[in-house]
Amino acid sequence: MPTLVSAVTERYPSAKRAEKGRILDELCATTGWHRKHAVRALRRHETVTPGEVGAVRERRRGYGATTKDALMALWEASDRVCGKRLTVMIPTLLPALEQKRPIEA
Repeated sequence: MPTLVSAVTERYPSAKRAEKGRILDELCATTGWHRKHAVRALRRHETVTPGEVGAVRERRRGYGATTKDALMALWEASDRVCGKRLTVMIPTLLPALEQKRPIEA
């Protein structure tokens, strides 16, 4: 099997989407593998040279400082519940916090 995968691996990376599907169909029919296993086997054999590896991008900041401070206040007021529950509680908590402490401009 390794020689078969090596032979197919040469064609797979440079093939178009439709051709990749045909290559996977042939490999699955020949080996009896599931399609996902065949994809993983082909990707595992792909070689990447150091010049092809892209730089790791950092995640962009989701919120500004004022929004983050407001969310932290809501999170503390809700006794640090998880984000899923906090999202549901915000419409209830926000008016209560606005009445309790005026927003400074």
